[in-house]
Amino acid sequence: MAQDQPVATTFAASTTRDAATALAGVDAELARRYPGDPGTRQPVHTVYVPGDAVDEGTPRSWGDQALELLDAHAPDAQAFAAVLGLPDALAEPVHRRVRAKLAHQPVEDLRIDFEDGYGPRPDDEEDAAAARAARTVATICRDAAPGTAPVHLGIRMKCLEAAVRDRGIRTLDVFLTGLAEAGGLPGQLVLTLPKVTYPQQVSAMVRLLEEFERAHALPSGRLGFEIQIETTQSVLGPDGTATVARMIDAAAGRCTSLHYGTFDYSAACGVGAAHQALDHPVADHAKAVMQVAAAGTGVRLSDGSTNVLPVGATARVHDAWRLHHDLVRRSLARAYYQGWDMHPGHLPTRYAAVYAFYREGMEQAAARLAAYAARTAGDVMDEPATARALSGHLLRGLDCGALDSAEVAKLTGMTRADLDALAGRPAAR
Repeated sequence: MAQDQPVATTFAASTTRDAATALAGVDAELARRYPGDPGTRQPVHTVYVPGDAVDEGTPRSWGDQALELLDAHAPDAQAFAAVLGLPDALAEPVHRRVRAKLAHQPVEDLRIDFEDGYGPRPDDEEDAAAARAARTVATICRDAAPGTAPVHLGIRMKCLEAAVRDRGIRTLDVFLTGLAEAGGLPGQLVLTLPKVTYPQQVSAMVRLLEEFERAHALPSGRLGFEIQIETTQSVLGPDGTATVARMIDAAAGRCTSLHYGTFDYSAACGVGAAHQALDHPVADHAKAVMQVAAAGTGVRLSDGSTNVLPVGATARVHDAWRLHHDLVRRSLARAYYQGWDMHPGHLPTRYAAVYAFYREGMEQAAARLAAYAARTAGDVMDEPATARALSGHLLRGLDCGALDSAEVAKLTGMTRADLDALAGRPAAR
């Protein structure tokens, strides 16, 4: 066999160095703006509860109410699967995991609401409620048994529009100061800024958090926040440019996620109340813009909610369950892995949809990932980007409890660290 011959080149070594020098600024900008997945667990939902209706027992109460609804309207795996149209093979494992989740950690993300769900109140009343919210969050974080507290929890303040700006800032201040006095800010703390219309409002939120950090000797950047996309101006600016990316940029690294606001956004677009829904075309457009703007930035996405509640007679509960289940499934297929839940009765179908989604895709994802790692692709030739998506699917399934580490390891031959590496995530923490 002939020896390898030297290859001929034209470019001088200085050419490569010059290209690196010319692109150094771009390299730094890419690293800053597009750091990739943060590698932390994303909750599958956010539960919003008005500030005057929440206490440290709220997560457990929601779980108990959800279990009562299951017992009353779908008492066994076959009945629940029949309502939702789950295949027989998934009926028992999904039902078992749903009940275990509701018994152990029913709420993954709790947001104490001082905006639309709370409404305008006298200042002394909202002050007292904000202080009570701080004590509630501190108590949950301090006293909950390991693995039972929400993954995230915090408040949604009023927005920074002129009419309610002072009240929103004061509620934020009372809440954060109360937490600081109660022992410090919990690691799972989340703040939500609603009804953003201009990037300058995001910048103003950043300045508020910077001031709080300085006053309490906290590390710069300790406080992040979610941006709710629920105004038309947050998607398309007055000059015709897309504005979501500008808001992420204005957050200066503090934006943790973008949450779609179903009803405010739909109403702003002129959609009638009967047709305001997660699957309306105006919702799909807004969420597609959000998705592109957030891609690669480490900012996560959350879908909105349905206001059809599973209450009343069994037939009505079943109809509401089917609607919610199908909407959650639709969001998952569109890479919206989180959404809002407005009622305890939404929890069974939230977890059923999530668990079925990850379990039904587990074996195929694992087989393709194992083939990719072994470079024996079978009838599918996957690329690194697809391997990231496959490992991401399994990791999200593991995070939420849909999958077990042992069964994933058996199917893939990989550890959690291996999956993290393929997904481009930092090591799990």
